[in-house]
Amino acid sequence: MFYVRAPLPEPKPGDLIEIFRPFYRHWAIYVGDGYVVHLAPPSEIAGAGAASVMSALTDKAIVKKELLYDVAGSDKYQVNNKHDDKYPPLPCSKIVQRAEELVGQEVLYKLTSENCEHFVNELRYGIARSDQVRDVVVAAGIAGVGLAAIGLIGVIFSRNKRQKQ
Repeated sequence: MFYVRAPLPEPKPGDLIEIFRPFYRHWAIYVGDGYVVHLAPPSEIAGAGAASVMSALTDKAIVKKELLYDVAGSDKYQVNNKHDDKYPPLPCSKIVQRAEELVGQEVLYKLTSENCEHFVNELRYGIARSDQVRDVVVAAGIAGVGLAAIGLIGVIFSRNKRQKQ
C-alpha cells in the first residue's frame, strides 16, 4: 500500500510564505498565478541549504518575482500569516501592488533589521519585524542571564568557602 501526498492548497494573493531552509526560514509574499515576491540576497539560492546562510555577509538584496516552486526548490513551505491576530493585514490588492512595484530594485539588506522576513511583514502589515531575529536575541539574552547567574553562584560559593576557612 502507498500513500499519495495531497498537494498543498494554492496560497492566496498577499499570503506570507515561510520556506524551511536548513538553519533558518526564508520568507516570500504570494502574488498569484504561482508567483512570489521575495528579498533575495545574491547568495539566496533555492535548495542551497547552508550555503544560503552566507546571505548574512551581504548588505544588498534584489527584490525578485519568481515561481514559488523555484524559490522553494526541494525545501518545504507553508502559508504562515502568523501576525493576522495582532495586526490587520492590508488589502490584498495593495499588498500585491506594493510587492510588484518593488520587483527589480536593489535594496539594503541587514540580517538583523532588513531581512526577507522584515520585508514581507512590511508588505502585508505595514510593520517590519522578524521573529527569527527576535528569537535569537531573546535566546542570547536568556543565555547571558544564565551565564551571569552561574557566575554569581560561583562568586557566592567562593565567598562562603573562604569564610569557612
